[in-house]
Amino acid sequence: MSTPETESDWRAGLDETDAALIDDYQSGFPVTTEPFATLADDLDTTETDVLERVKRLRESGVFRRFGAVLNPPVIGSSTLAAVSAPDDRFDEVAATINNVRQVNHNYRRDHEWNMWFVVTAASREQRDAILDEIERETGCTVLNLPMLTDYYIDLEFPVVNDDAFARESVAETDASATRISESATGDLSESEAALLVEIQDGFPLTRTPYRDVAAAVDDVVDADVSVEAVLAATERLLADGCIKRIGCVVNHVVTGFRNNCMVVWDVPDDELDDLGEAVGELPYVTLCYNRPRRPALDWEYNLFTMVHGREADAVDAKIDELAADHLPVDHERLYSTETLKQTGARYDELV
Repeated sequence: MSTPETESDWRAGLDETDAALIDDYQSGFPVTTEPFATLADDLDTTETDVLERVKRLRESGVFRRFGAVLNPPVIGSSTLAAVSAPDDRFDEVAATINNVRQVNHNYRRDHEWNMWFVVTAASREQRDAILDEIERETGCTVLNLPMLTDYYIDLEFPVVNDDAFARESVAETDASATRISESATGDLSESEAALLVEIQDGFPLTRTPYRDVAAAVDDVVDADVSVEAVLAATERLLADGCIKRIGCVVNHVVTGFRNNCMVVWDVPDDELDDLGEAVGELPYVTLCYNRPRRPALDWEYNLFTMVHGREADAVDAKIDELAADHLPVDHERLYSTETLKQTGARYDELV
């Protein structure tokens, strides 16, 4: 897969229909037997043209994939974790952590806790057992920071623009305090579990993706699975939050938003929800959530935010503004300096 090196490269050759596909269909992909025909009607083109465009945008790297965005904290148990890896053992520790199948993201950050990774497992017990094993194998203390409250989490935002920050041109979004259970399960039937596994890497790019998924699920479960059953299951999984959205998953690095910073804040507990919701509605904050303090490990931060932008200096200046106008509390900025691992959560083990 090619990866354009500059913003001008990735936009070369795109027309208004491409732009509409990229910006308007990050969610809302039709749950119908022939969804690309529905898109073609909306875009005043043909079904074949839409399919060819989606395939081209995926092959060029503008789309990471096309299909469902699944929601690990609803389906199973997920956590953000960190270790402080010694410089002379950094690569060794990274290799050990990356070899764990349930680790789906791992980044080097400019901080004392210098390696940050996500573990997603079928249960809290399995998740914590994985963290214990990482601690034993690496000899590094693990900072375990499961999400407790979601104020705003969505990497859906327009990219075919000149915005300096993600969400900048999007109307303010209502944020709310949604509690996250560490013991969540998706309450899935056998066929629903097989459906999630089948679509985790994207939909088949054919005229009838849901019918093709139904055939694949039918091969896995001991039952006849119709396209109507897959459509109904998809609607239920959307309504229950197991599926967050369906559409294109845009590669924000390729499309210009290659600078981001995770900022952690020491917010008074009695103000946490009010401030979390207010900050989550800001058009330049792409993620906002509550994770626990760990005072025994000298970790006093309880609110996490992410800011994505095109230029590093602009991101830093926007964080200055965030601190001055909205969160006048102690904070630290953890810039990602290296991607160590980046894959989707593996749902064959979650379900």
